[in-house]
Order: sequence, then C-alpha cells, then structure tokens
Amino acid sequence: MKTTLLIYWNKLRKRLWFRPLIFCFIAVTIALLAKLADGTFLDEIVPEIKEGSVTWLLDTMASSMLVISIFAVTSMLSAFTAAQSSATPRSFKLIIADDVSQNALSVFISAFIFGIVASVAINNGYFGPAGRFTLFIFALAFFALIILVFLRWVDRISRLGRLEQTIHKIEEAAAEVIRFYLDYPTLKCMPLDDTNAPKTAVFSLETGYIQNINFERLQAFAEKMEAQIRVKAITGNFVTPGEALVYIDVPKPIDRDEVTEAVNKGFAIGKTRDFEADPRFGLIALSEIASRALSPGINDPGTAIQIIASHQRMFYLWDEHPKPSEDEPKYDRIQVPKLDLDDLFEDAFRAISRDGAKNIEVMIKMQKAFTALHLMDNEAMKKAALKYSELTFKRAQQAMEFQPDIENLKRKCLFFNN
Repeated sequence: MKTTLLIYWNKLRKRLWFRPLIFCFIAVTIALLAKLADGTFLDEIVPEIKEGSVTWLLDTMASSMLVISIFAVTSMLSAFTAAQSSATPRSFKLIIADDVSQNALSVFISAFIFGIVASVAINNGYFGPAGRFTLFIFALAFFALIILVFLRWVDRISRLGRLEQTIHKIEEAAAEVIRFYLDYPTLKCMPLDDTNAPKTAVFSLETGYIQNINFERLQAFAEKMEAQIRVKAITGNFVTPGEALVYIDVPKPIDRDEVTEAVNKGFAIGKTRDFEADPRFGLIALSEIASRALSPGINDPGTAIQIIASHQRMFYLWDEHPKPSEDEPKYDRIQVPKLDLDDLFEDAFRAISRDGAKNIEVMIKMQKAFTALHLMDNEAMKKAALKYSELTFKRAQQAMEFQPDIENLKRKCLFFNN
C-alpha cells in the first residue's frame, strides 16, 4: 500500500530514540551557527553581553533539562505500563508512538545538549561579541520553546495511558485503515478472478505476521516476468515456510528460487501484527480490552459497552464511504481479495458476546448495535448483523439463568424482530 521508503520511514520515526537524535543534531548545529554572526555588521550594533551571564543561562538550561528529561522518561514509562495493564499489550505500539510525548522528550534532551555544547564553546572563547549575543537570543528562544512544549506535554501525559485515551487511539488507528480499504477495496489492485486464477504457488521464507505488502515491488516484478499474481496471504495473516504467499502465472520458464526470493521481498513479515495496514487488528485489540473489562477480577461492563459503541462507529464508516474509488487499478497484474465484512464482525463481536454472555446490559447493547447496523443500506452489513444477533442471543441464552432477563433480551434481539 505504501512505497518501501515510506514504510521504513514510518517505522523509523516511531522509534523512541529517533526524534531525540534528530533534535540533538539540530541543537548542536544551532549552538555552533551563532559563530557566523561574528565579523559581520552585528558586531557594531548588538549590545554587549557579558560572557558570565550567557554561561549562567546555559548552565541553568543544561542542569534543569537533564532533570526534566529523566522525569519525562519516567512519566512515559509509567503511562506505557498503565496502558498495557489496564487495556491490552497490543496498544503499546500506539502509545509509544505518541507524537506529543516524543516531541517533548526530544526538545528536553536537545535543550540539554544545546546547553552543554554552547557552554563548552563559550568558555573556550569560540564566540565574539555578536556570537555571544546571537547565542543569548537562541538560548532565550529555547527557553520559550521548552515552556510551551512542557505545558502541552503535561496536558497529554495526564491522559496518556489512561484507558479512555487508549481506546480512542486504537479506534482512530483502526478507522484510518478501514477508510483506506473502503476507498480501495482491492488496494489499487485487480479483484480476484476465479475463472483465470494463477496456479503456481510461491511460498514464504519466514515465519510471522504479514505487516505490509509492497505492491509496487510486486507489480514491477510481474511486469518484468510478464506474470499475473494472485495474493493469498493478506496483511494480518500468519505465515510459515511452505505456506503460499501468492499464486503466480508466468508464460516462460522461471527459476523458482529467484521468483520465491523476489516475491518474499514484497512482503514485510514481523513477529507481531501492526495497526498501520491491518484493518482487523484494531478491532481485535478493542475486543481484547472489552474481554478484559468483563473478566470477574475487573468486572467493568461499562468499558465493554463503550467498546461496542466504538465498533459500531467503525461499521458506520460503510455509510460514509458508500462507493469505492472508481480509478483504474494501479497494479493491474496483481489480484487481491476484498475485505470480508463477516470476518470484521467476528473480530469485533465474538469475544464480547462470549465473555459478556451473562451480563444483560452488555447483551442489550450488543443487540441495539446490531439493530442499528441492520438499518444501513448495505446487504452484506444486514446479513452480518442478523447472523451475529442470532449467535449472540444463543450464547446469552445458555449463559443466563434468570428467565426474565432472557425474555427481555429476546424482545430487544434483532433476529426475532426482523
């Protein structure tokens, strides 16, 4: 779905060390660039700044920023731990990638580096009068930036790792991927053609989850070989060596090892699933939060009801995107299966209906959600809502012992009122 460089860039920028490294390089550059002011017309017009005052300002910045950086790291680690313990470990990737926290930590560390480098330079006579004045202005600008970033970060860190914020971030990540799939149901490729399906299987060389598929690379290879490729293993699937990634038709003799290596380079396979290109993973993560909330040790049906509402909002995206893009397929030599709505319903509702079967409030909310989704002008949505309304009621019927609750649920059940 994305170019190779963009895939690697997105992964790199989410690393906790990447932004501080970039910001530190910028800070060192700014500190040393103040020297350029020396020997210019600024020497005659800028006020004299005593070396001691600039040194004191830089030393204060360096010492205070080191403390704040340590405090920031400690607070972020506490938020990460809270997110994993109160929500689901699968949310860790989203929490650690929080832009506000990463930017704040980067500014604090870079300010510390700026203070150290500039202080050493000024104590060794590196700057003249204009350079000292310029460095003084840079230091004041850094202080203003630190204050603004700190105030914004305090607001974010007070919410980061909290259950509600974690649910919101997972829902946003899942909705973004689903919107892309609704715009491009076959991911800018050709739909599956069972009448002329490629027959030669190309197997995986690795064991893991498919995190992304580089269709540009596969398309370039298919054009070179004059081949047709049918993708079998889509994003989110777990593959092992000996399991087919794609089926391919090539009109000329091929080197199987060469083809296998080329195809495998088009698949990013990792140890865990990723939110970025996997539309089902967000729904699964939300369901895990609901299941955890419904466990006897926590007993928080309100969170499960909130998750059902989140799922309902995401299925409403089918109403917001009633028609997919009509653009010509960009990758005309690749066939890809469409997203199966029934699979999404299973990911979203099966675990909740199983773990919340005894809870009448959760079951009623589920039936209300199915009824609302059944009203959408989408035949696949109506069919899935009706199917899971029946399955959910049957689970509740077996789990509940209080007959009035069962009768109440039956009156709310879509399956019996359709």
